[in-house]
Amino acid sequence: MIVEIKVPSPGESISEVQLASWLVSDGAFVDKDAEIAEIDSDKATLTINAPESGVISLVVQAGESVEVGAVIAKIDTSAAAVKGSEPAKKAAPAQSEDKEKPTEARAVEKTKTAVDKPVEKKPEKTTLPDNIQLSISPLARKLMHESKLSTDEVANHFLNLRISKADVEDYLDSRKAAPATTGFSTAGSGTREAERKKMSTLRLKLAKRLVAVKQETAMLTTFNEVNMSKVIALRNNYADALKKKYGFNIGFVSFFVKAVAEAMKHFPQVNSMIDSDEMIFHKYVDVGIAVSAPKGLVVPVIRNAESLSLDQIEARIKELAAKARDNKITLEEMTGGTFTVTNGGVFGSMLSTPIINPPQSAILGMHNIVERPIAVNGKVEIHPIMYVALSYDHRVIDGRESVGFLVKVKEMIEDPVKMLFEGNDPEKRLFNL
Repeated sequence: MIVEIKVPSPGESISEVQLASWLVSDGAFVDKDAEIAEIDSDKATLTINAPESGVISLVVQAGESVEVGAVIAKIDTSAAAVKGSEPAKKAAPAQSEDKEKPTEARAVEKTKTAVDKPVEKKPEKTTLPDNIQLSISPLARKLMHESKLSTDEVANHFLNLRISKADVEDYLDSRKAAPATTGFSTAGSGTREAERKKMSTLRLKLAKRLVAVKQETAMLTTFNEVNMSKVIALRNNYADALKKKYGFNIGFVSFFVKAVAEAMKHFPQVNSMIDSDEMIFHKYVDVGIAVSAPKGLVVPVIRNAESLSLDQIEARIKELAAKARDNKITLEEMTGGTFTVTNGGVFGSMLSTPIINPPQSAILGMHNIVERPIAVNGKVEIHPIMYVALSYDHRVIDGRESVGFLVKVKEMIEDPVKMLFEGNDPEKRLFNL
């Protein structure tokens, strides 16, 4: 029986996908539920599994765009008995290189080979010095053979020729045209090759969204610096206890997600968005974490971050990041965010202006931590400092809210104990003041 494999729907409003790659070869035996292909939609990379066991026949080439519901392969289930045999492979044509050449050229090459072969089998001996290397073309060697000329005769003739000015000029011109082997060259000595590769559906969609954000929003960025001394000390002091209890330490991103969730309570405008001529104020905080995946940038979402503890946030980040890097992330896990945090510091970024993730109204950019001199109580001290950036839609968020929100995040990070008490003074919280 022949079973058709069709492109599943990756989500609403998606009618076309790109067949990113085949995970099996044409004619190979596949087991039921085995992963056979990857498809790229405008939101994520998904895998297709074999519905039955059998020998697969590929209908669509990798890299092609296909409609949802289209047949991309067929499985012959009656061939299940040959499971132990080698996967079928297409036989490569014996004369694949010749087929790419014109017919006349192949005919000439065959003629030349037939004529030159006897001459190449019996190379003539030469008495020329070892430092002189001769390169004789097949046609020249054939003519020498027909004319009964030895290699020494021809070589000595050219060696005894008088070198003229024109010969030297030709040699100099050839040296200028050839790439320099010593010294410096403005042209460089590297390769000049280029590769053209079709953009994935995910990359195309990402490009369109980023351009749309710049064109359709009044995006502005405000900056601040955060002293990371207390957060680093807190992590170091409790590293062993956290490792023993949870199996991992708390990353810096988790502290910022917690700080963002607490700061939203003071500046709810940052957690809002525009819908037509209305503004939506969310009563929850769903924070997206930008992750660099093999297929491009994806933003999995941590739901209800305002109700999670630091260890719960860290566990969720690790889970979502692993899924993203393995292309196992689902559409549900990447939709519905109200705010985004991106960490360019892992790549060494000192400062940047992150682009808003629509339809959200703001995004927080983290950067690398560098020891810098700062003034503390009238004295210059060296502390680990991180620059942070908040890009926001000025149509929704005013300068007061944006600056105040970023300052509140700064305060939370610089006093992490206070942050763990929901932004309140620990002593007041302890005594219900």
